[in-house]
Amino acid sequence: MSAKREIAERRGREGEAQAAQWLAQQGWRILAERVKTPVGEIDLIARKQGLTAFIEVKWRKRASDLADAIDERRLSRVAAAVEAVAHEYVTDGGDMRIDVILLAPGARPRHIENAWMP
Repeated sequence: MSAKREIAERRGREGEAQAAQWLAQQGWRILAERVKTPVGEIDLIARKQGLTAFIEVKWRKRASDLADAIDERRLSRVAAAVEAVAHEYVTDGGDMRIDVILLAPGARPRHIENAWMP
């Protein structure tokens, strides 16, 4: 792995940890982190009041770059990964959705609920 890729990977992990901490402060219970499936990865899985959220976390050096951090192609990969594991995390009758959390230094976390609507 290149040095540049290693730095990006480390920043991504730090962003995921920051997002998990922020979600916990909002009353969410973190069920899993970095869930790998054959079709993609889910950064965080969290539950709050019967709702299970599968969360894509994006971290950028500048807040201005966050607008381009997520697109339909990335979200469709997350959705495919969710399909592969949802049965393990969503209990009978529970609701689920795919969210995105955008992070940048000096900016408040931006939580986009229901980011993926197929």
